[in-house]
Amino acid sequence: MKIFYAVQATGNGHISRAHQLLPYLREMGEVDIFLSGSNASLPYELPVKYRSEGLSLFYSECGDLDYWKTIKSIRYMRVLKEARDLPVEKYDVIINDFEHITARACRIKKIPSVQFGHQASFMSKNTPRPDKKSFIGEFLLKHYAPASKYVGLHFESYDSFVFPPIIKKEFLSVTPKDQGHLTVYLPAYDYDCVKKIFNDISPVKVHWFLPGITHPYEEGNITFFPVSQQYFNDSIIHCQALLTGGGFETPAEALYLRKKLMVIPINGQYEQQCNAAALEKRGVARLSALNEKTKQVFFDWLRAPQQTGTVEANDIKKTLEYLMLG
Repeated sequence: MKIFYAVQATGNGHISRAHQLLPYLREMGEVDIFLSGSNASLPYELPVKYRSEGLSLFYSECGDLDYWKTIKSIRYMRVLKEARDLPVEKYDVIINDFEHITARACRIKKIPSVQFGHQASFMSKNTPRPDKKSFIGEFLLKHYAPASKYVGLHFESYDSFVFPPIIKKEFLSVTPKDQGHLTVYLPAYDYDCVKKIFNDISPVKVHWFLPGITHPYEEGNITFFPVSQQYFNDSIIHCQALLTGGGFETPAEALYLRKKLMVIPINGQYEQQCNAAALEKRGVARLSALNEKTKQVFFDWLRAPQQTGTVEANDIKKTLEYLMLG
């Protein structure tokens, strides 16, 4: 079987999931990966056969989606040409993790495909949404990467085609410990926006993961780390709490490890607002933004008792069997 696997690189979660899936897909056939987008900062070791700048997201310095920069970056004619040139017709199975060019190629060439990943879960009306829905956000979730079939992942199985999150194998057999530090991964926040706030929680130690850092170094109570699976896995396994954005994979891993969790969804990114709504139902703290006006809420959360709640780990073989048999 020849398998085409399109991986969206607008964030690190898609790449992280691809690393976990790849060994199972290779048991089923020959796998070629199409990596599309330029936002991910996580190094990858994947058999990438096709590469594209794709459609990428851009952020302001302090937690907002930069709509204008994102729109200006779109090169419609390039996207259309890449879709026409992408040889999806040569493959037996097309697996698409919310990637637009692949979806467009399949539509042009009338090739069936499966959208597999977190965004596919939003095809169900049972998947949690915020109190105030976004028409544009709903439209993009349903029409950005349309497919013939949908197999979703979420914090719990909200529908028959929605499965639990894929947890890194490094976490499945580990015994989490609390070494007292706060792990921070907020890719939409620059250094200057929140550094003083993290200094103010001293003597609590902070492990802060930032793009552009090449090696760990300390400044006061903060240790800065590069965005690295090895460093991040070790930090989250041994942290007291995690502060992160409103993505899917990292909060799911924190819940699996039973870590105290606060999320700050990116302002203007509807999927993250939906994730935050689902997490709030599970007792997870949410902050609209981190700044001088909201820092006391953050401080109070850090001192508060651990929240309860966890997630199940995905049975990858069964999920892929469901995907393939469909």
